[in-house]
Amino acid sequence: MLELRPNCECCNKDLPPDSTQAMICTFECTFCRSCAEDILQGACPNCGGNFSPRPIRPAALLVKYPPSSKRVHKPEGCAKKAG
Repeated sequence: MLELRPNCECCNKDLPPDSTQAMICTFECTFCRSCAEDILQGACPNCGGNFSPRPIRPAALLVKYPPSSKRVHKPEGCAKKAG
């Protein structure tokens, strides 16, 4: 089950469970659409994989399957890895 992480790892923007701006890689690294497209140019800086829009969990299931509250943020910022 997806963690639904609450923020962008790059800019720390809040990404609530119903956000259409959340993008994830295969390891669920989470970024806002702006950082994923403009800064990272579609490649995860952690694994090199691509991004997909994060699915939206139906509101009725958020109580039984709550989103993660653990924030992952890189204070130094993020950049696309070379190679």
